[in-house]
Amino acid sequence: MAKIFSGRNTHELAERISASYGQPMGRVEITQFADGEFLPSFEETVRGGRVFLIQSTNPPSDHLFELLQMCDAAKRASAKHITAVIPYFGYARQDRKDKPRVPITSKLVAKMIEAAGATRVITMDLHADQIQGFFEIPVDHLFSSSLFLPDIDRLNLECLTIASPDMGGSKRANAYGSKLGAEVVICYKQRKKANVIDKMTVIGDVKGRHVILIDDMIDTGGTLVKAGDMLMEKGAKSVRAYCTHAVLSGDAIERIENSALTELVVTDTIPLRRPSTKIRVLSVADLFASVMRAVHAHESISGHFLM
Repeated sequence: MAKIFSGRNTHELAERISASYGQPMGRVEITQFADGEFLPSFEETVRGGRVFLIQSTNPPSDHLFELLQMCDAAKRASAKHITAVIPYFGYARQDRKDKPRVPITSKLVAKMIEAAGATRVITMDLHADQIQGFFEIPVDHLFSSSLFLPDIDRLNLECLTIASPDMGGSKRANAYGSKLGAEVVICYKQRKKANVIDKMTVIGDVKGRHVILIDDMIDTGGTLVKAGDMLMEKGAKSVRAYCTHAVLSGDAIERIENSALTELVVTDTIPLRRPSTKIRVLSVADLFASVMRAVHAHESISGHFLM
């Protein structure tokens, strides 16, 4: 029998996943000490079974460390299979050495999760596909397209164009365009430093088109807001954005609310700090629950991949 546990960061999503799975959440108690340390404790046996440990690892790093502690606790409690369910895999943008003397932190995180005792990982929309290769254990990499594509279809937009906010997302935009039979354009941006855009232009024509920007995450919102404003200036009828992970650092929500974007559609892989009339949330709970059931039953999950 499988048991489902959650860390504190993604507890609401874990409850939705558990309800969709059809099984109550397992009992885990996390003691917080005065100096900031914390200690997870499973309050029921996990011996010989499969445990699903649900936790997104967005900052602060306590969220990652809490997941590592739960993996270690499950290993020491003799769980047979330990599946780390990580809806949002933090540090995924640090996937390569782009200058000398820097770490490849996403690989470091992968090795830490393995060392803590995880025997499998289920995650969604990694910033770079090659991160799967950083693990020596099975990784089930899910895609939000299984939620986003039907939602875009329901909008029933004529003259639809899919846009990538940068060159790195062109493959994703092309895949959406192919599925939807839509045109594709690419926004080209130049940065002088991280999170600060110097210049942006668009490759392709958007005049008279309904444009949908597709990305794996939204952090400060600067790229999407600048892209939305630019596309409207180029003659687009409307601009929407679909982003899997709502990191939304700093003033990102206010930036979105004051932008030319009609709406921003995200998932609940990261808890939204506050509601917004311009931000719509689609839940990944049913998708993760379905994949978890298939994993536990040793069934194929390839039918869950639309891209």
